[in-house]
Amino acid sequence: MTQQAWAFLGGKQVPLEDAKVGVMTHALHYGTAVFEGIRGNWNERNGNVVIFRLKEHYERLFRGCKILRIELPFSVDELCKITVDLLERNGYREDVYIRPLAFKGAQLVANLNLAGLEDEFMLVIVPFGSYIDNSRPLRCQTSSWRKAMDSSMPTGVKLSGLYTTSILAKTEAVAAGYDEAILLNQDGTVSEGSGENLFMIRDGVISTPSETDNCLLGITRDSVIQLAKQELGMEVVQRHIHRSELYLADEVFLTGTAAHVTAVGELDHRAIGTGETGPITKKLQDLYFSTVVGDNDRYSDWCTLVSPSGG
Repeated sequence: MTQQAWAFLGGKQVPLEDAKVGVMTHALHYGTAVFEGIRGNWNERNGNVVIFRLKEHYERLFRGCKILRIELPFSVDELCKITVDLLERNGYREDVYIRPLAFKGAQLVANLNLAGLEDEFMLVIVPFGSYIDNSRPLRCQTSSWRKAMDSSMPTGVKLSGLYTTSILAKTEAVAAGYDEAILLNQDGTVSEGSGENLFMIRDGVISTPSETDNCLLGITRDSVIQLAKQELGMEVVQRHIHRSELYLADEVFLTGTAAHVTAVGELDHRAIGTGETGPITKKLQDLYFSTVVGDNDRYSDWCTLVSPSGG
């Protein structure tokens, strides 16, 4: 017998099959929603799910809500508890993907004004395997689609409408036989992957696009920067990166909640370094993986441990 799955909608837990919105929902028509992607990693040895940096994800959700003028009836701490309670009830004993969504729930179309629209919050949790195969370096393509400028669409938070560009870029890359897309800014500098931040290593220096290069202010990005500094003693430079610099890099890797830390072995038919996972990337992969499953005690404050119960 399949266990009942539960969601959170309308201020309460409901069976997943009953968590529905109407066809007139404003967010459905106009993308007026803010979401987060949060990982829960199963630790077999300890028998619990480890949610990685839960509070920081909800803090970023609130920043996106401020931009879209969404007011939620919950605090960050309350949303954390709602998430833990829902995960416990679902009882998953495997890796999960946690998807909160704050959205304009008004049953109203033909309205381009955010003022006065009803706000809603929903949360779903689903089993989640590998988003990208981390065991091998990725083959990437520079996308023909360009990253939106922050002056057109705020890029530092996860607004639903913003991700149309990422979907087009990813679809284009996969259709051409690649694993992932790299998006450039309007001026040709590097921004990020379709769903990941980007790092480059050359001559022992780690570089990543700056926060003004229209990339998401990623929580995995921040985690890797801290791990590189504190565990490897390496500084991370945030600056403009030109496309050609990636071709000449010793190592390139991508980071994200879904992708973890994944090496890039090839870009536009050019091998990055040796074409294999580089030594610094491998060290950061190992550090990150041990941290997100709760096995690195130095970063235990990043982890929320949840023991599944089911219901």
